[in-house]
Amino acid sequence: MVLRNVVKIDEEKCDGCGQCVDACVEGAIEIIDGKAKLVSEVYCDGLGACIGHCPQDAITVERREADEFDEDATKTYLAAKSNCAQDGLLQDAGTHEHEGFKCPGSMTKVFDQKSQSSTAVSDEIPSQLGHWPVQLKLVSPQAPYFKNADLLLAADCVPFAMGDFHNRLLSGRSVAVGCPKLDDAQLYIEKLAEIIKVGLPNSLTVSHMEVPCCSGLANIAKEAITRSGVSLSFEDITIDLQGNIIKTETIKNNTCKEGLSHESDCPTKECSDSRID
Repeated sequence: MVLRNVVKIDEEKCDGCGQCVDACVEGAIEIIDGKAKLVSEVYCDGLGACIGHCPQDAITVERREADEFDEDATKTYLAAKSNCAQDGLLQDAGTHEHEGFKCPGSMTKVFDQKSQSSTAVSDEIPSQLGHWPVQLKLVSPQAPYFKNADLLLAADCVPFAMGDFHNRLLSGRSVAVGCPKLDDAQLYIEKLAEIIKVGLPNSLTVSHMEVPCCSGLANIAKEAITRSGVSLSFEDITIDLQGNIIKTETIKNNTCKEGLSHESDCPTKECSDSRID
């Protein structure tokens, strides 16, 4: 880390026009979820060539501690973007000419469940996954599969532990997956809050492992609901290390009534414990 100039983007002012994307020859800026974002400090040289191209005055240059500008890494990154563009992958991803580079692996796709079931080999169990991507980092809050959906927020270890995860929890639900211990909880809260606010899901189910660090996924859901401003209860399901459901808990909308300053003052839970073998 060094003290140097780095581009700063005010997302409140940004209208997502994408002119800064075209102006940044290093490719350091992309349009993500309708807003310009600095994808990596190492791609930003700090010269601010993009500033004059922003009609909303949303871009400034700030001097702060940051990773050094890496010219070699930038060249590699730009080459990858160029290769994808030549192969037509950017166009296939539905990328607008001003929307910057998007990984082809994060393209939004909705699957036909009936078609999947009919083409599955007789001795195979068909997948119940109805869309792509599934990682909470990659999904878009505007994705059509989140609109009025039954939403499942799953810790990424749950499908590995639970043998009947697809039929028991995933079937009929849209899903977002993440790890509350290793990933950025604040990013998850903001993304999930936007999904709830925009998609207005019919229901929310949270599934996580019994280990203490994994229970943080329920806390992420609570905070996201509060930030979204949407009244939404959710079912919290705890899975043991052998893949059994050992606890289910209905968490009511955790926005406390006016005058109550602490969660313990606001009764929001109805619990029912059950082990299902």
